[in-house]
Amino acid sequence: MPEIRRPERVCFVAYRGNMTCGGQGIYLYFLARELTRLGIEVDVVVGPPYPDPMPFARRVQTLPNREHWARWFTRDYPGMLPEGGAAAALNPLNLYELGASRMGFLPEPMAFSLRAFRALAARIRQGERWDLVHDVQCLGYGILGIQALGLPVVTTIHHPLTVDRRASLIRDESFRDRIGSMAFYPVGMQAWVARKVDRVFTSSEESARTIAADFRVSPDRIRNVLNGLDTDFFCPDPAIKKNATELLCVGRASDPNKGIRNLIRALAKLPETFTLTLVDNAQPGNDVFKWAREAGVGERLNVTGRVEADVLANLYRRAALTLVPSRYEGFGLPAVESMACGTPVVACRAGALPEVMALCEGGVLVEKDSPEALADGVRRLTVPGADLRGMGDHARKRVENHLSWRSVAAVTADGYAEVLAERRGRPTRTITSASPGH
Repeated sequence: MPEIRRPERVCFVAYRGNMTCGGQGIYLYFLARELTRLGIEVDVVVGPPYPDPMPFARRVQTLPNREHWARWFTRDYPGMLPEGGAAAALNPLNLYELGASRMGFLPEPMAFSLRAFRALAARIRQGERWDLVHDVQCLGYGILGIQALGLPVVTTIHHPLTVDRRASLIRDESFRDRIGSMAFYPVGMQAWVARKVDRVFTSSEESARTIAADFRVSPDRIRNVLNGLDTDFFCPDPAIKKNATELLCVGRASDPNKGIRNLIRALAKLPETFTLTLVDNAQPGNDVFKWAREAGVGERLNVTGRVEADVLANLYRRAALTLVPSRYEGFGLPAVESMACGTPVVACRAGALPEVMALCEGGVLVEKDSPEALADGVRRLTVPGADLRGMGDHARKRVENHLSWRSVAAVTADGYAEVLAERRGRPTRTITSASPGH
């Protein structure tokens, strides 16, 4: 078999780059860092919110974006004008973003992809070269322009936007709301681009199946590289004392997929000594407060509001158990973060959670949409004599072995090598998923 060689230089394109804006920013930062430690030079072309400093990258090029939809939603109308004032607003891409936002569409992926195409084309004309371009869940039409420049292109999809759209439709209360949900998500564009790029990377077999079904991507072009975690940050701390009756959940009550209402009902079925700490919006309008009052557990619920990463890690360390009552997860990061901190998990048998729990072996799975099953899972792990500490220590080791960013970067680099070998017309291995023992 011919040797499969990893690329020497990769360019990431990501329409949102900051780690506080969601999984995209976290993925971009840590994967790029670990790839450089493998000897691969990394360039980054990124939109706002921009990432934290990335000193390991060869170059970080930031592209403008006025984030029109968010500003329209918050009525920040003056902020929608681009730098340069009214004249700059006549730029075709700026006009597109403004108009699309006003009509209820999400314009960022499309606009960023076209700007990224223009930026990379200009740099190629100046003599720069990359072996491969890695798109981070943008999937705008401009990504195909980058591919047309002769560059192999891979993309990462943690889960397709169809999952978010289905959740939005569940929340919608009127026909007008449903029309808005159908218009907002650029599902057609992303599905088209996903079918055209050289490879789709994802983080679980469940996500791979959903991408294949919803975006109609051929399964043999999807590769599960798992997802990574900063195991140096999310780790046990013996100085943090465990609270034997504190349950923790990280999830938004506004997202039906997170199953928070079922969790509140489960809390009502547990002894009154158990309390729940929920990392979610603490504003009075959050439905979770109403659900807690209805269930009679208002005094046993603590909603933290947004917390910094170090506070979150300490919450994991302090809790007896972390509960993940989700109805769907493309990966299940809170479960992994908790087990990395040595705290066992009760998770629902939904989405990729069975894969994550089987890999990390740090808790129990229960049936989804069942408050009784969630409460029973807590009872099973907290019976007298239960060795929660031993289970947490075991799970921590499993996370380190299989889900560190170092491991994910190595599998991703092998995926790059396969794409390059195919581009050269040489035979290559077909590996559609990361080996659990990698």
